[in-house]
Amino acid sequence: MPKISALLRTLLRPLQLAALPLLMAGPLQAAPASDPQWQQTLEEAKGQSVYFNAWGGSPEINAYLQWASGEVQRQYGVKLVQVKVDDIAQSVSQLLADRQAGKQSGGPIDLLWVNGENFKALKEQGLLGAPFTQELPNMALVDGQLPVSEDFTVPVEGLEAPWGIGQLNLMVNEDEVKTPPTSAAALLAWAKAHPGRFTYPKPPQFHGSSFLKQMLLELTPDPAPLYREATDAEFQRQTAPLWAWLDALHPALWRKGKLFPTGAAETKQLLDDGELAMAISFNPQEAQSSVQNGTLPAGVRALAMEKGALTNSHFLAIPFNANARAGAKVVANFLLSPAAQARKADPAFWGDPSVLRRDALPQGTAPALRFKAQAEPHPSWQLRLEAAWAERYGQ
Repeated sequence: MPKISALLRTLLRPLQLAALPLLMAGPLQAAPASDPQWQQTLEEAKGQSVYFNAWGGSPEINAYLQWASGEVQRQYGVKLVQVKVDDIAQSVSQLLADRQAGKQSGGPIDLLWVNGENFKALKEQGLLGAPFTQELPNMALVDGQLPVSEDFTVPVEGLEAPWGIGQLNLMVNEDEVKTPPTSAAALLAWAKAHPGRFTYPKPPQFHGSSFLKQMLLELTPDPAPLYREATDAEFQRQTAPLWAWLDALHPALWRKGKLFPTGAAETKQLLDDGELAMAISFNPQEAQSSVQNGTLPAGVRALAMEKGALTNSHFLAIPFNANARAGAKVVANFLLSPAAQARKADPAFWGDPSVLRRDALPQGTAPALRFKAQAEPHPSWQLRLEAAWAERYGQ
C-alpha cells in the first residue's frame, strides 16, 4: 500500500503468507463467551476508544469499518476509530519509535490490520503485546484448514487474529477482452495485440510487488527454490525469465511502461474510466462488489492464472503499548463474529472472504478460496524483486 523510507523498507515491507490448506494440525482453542476472564474484558472495554490503524484506500472497506464502529458502540459501549493509513508499515515504524523512546503504555495505536513482513518485524522487534487470541470466544469458529497458524512462514503464536483471505486476480472487462488471458504467455500476447490497455502498480506498492511474484511463479519451471532463502545465484537464475518477460511486456503497457500507477485504486479507476481493459486486485470478490456498487463497468469479471492465484491471509494485532487493550480484544472478537464476517464477505459491502468455518456462517456466504491457491514465496524473494525491479525500471 503506501511508500516508506528506504531505511525501513527491508524490515517493514508487507508480504503476504502462503495460502495452502491444512497448515493447522488441530482445532483452534478459544475461551467460551461465558468465560469469567472474557466477561471482565467486556467490562474493562466499556467506554474505551480503540484506534484501529488500517489501510484507508478503499471506500468499501472504510464503509464496512464505519458500520462495525456503530455495532461495537451499540453492543459493547466501545468506540472504534479507523485511522486511515497508506501502508501499515508507517504504523510499524511509529511503534518502533515508541519502543526506542521507552513509551511502554498509552500508545496511539490499539489495533493493527497487518500481515507478512510487517508482522515479522513487529514480532522480532517486540512491538506486540502478550498473546491474546486464545481469549477471543469467536476464535473457536475460525476454519483451522485455512492458513492462519503461520503468517508468511512466521508462527502466529496467538499474537494476531485472522481476519480475511486474499487472492491475486485480474479484474477483466469481458466486453473488451473476449478471451481473457490466464497464463504469462497469453497475457503478454494480449498486451502486445492491445497496446496501452494493461498495466500494474509500481513496486514496492503491494499489488505491484504481488504481480511480480505471481508472474515469477508463472514463469519459473521449478518453484521449489522460491520457498527457501534467496541466494544471489538462485535469484539470478530463477528471475531471468521474469526480466525477459517484463522487457517484452513493458513497451505494450499503458504509457508504454514509462509510468506506472501509484496503487490499486488508481489502476481500478483507469479500468472504470475505460483507459484499461484489465486491472489487478487481491480480493477475489472485488470485481463483483465493484460492479454491484457501480464503481466498475457491468462486464468486469475476476479471473486468476491457470496455475493458481497467489494467496494469503491477513490479520489483526494489538501493539505492546496499546492504550485500550481490552477494547481492542472486543473489537477483534466482533470482527470475527458470524455477522461481521458474513457482511465482510458479501460483495454488496466489501467482498473479502471469511476465515470462519462454513457451518459457522449464514448459508450462501462466499467461500474463502475462490481460485486454486499458490503459496507465497519466501520473504527474501520479494525484497530482492523490489530492489531489482527498481534498478531496472524504476526511473
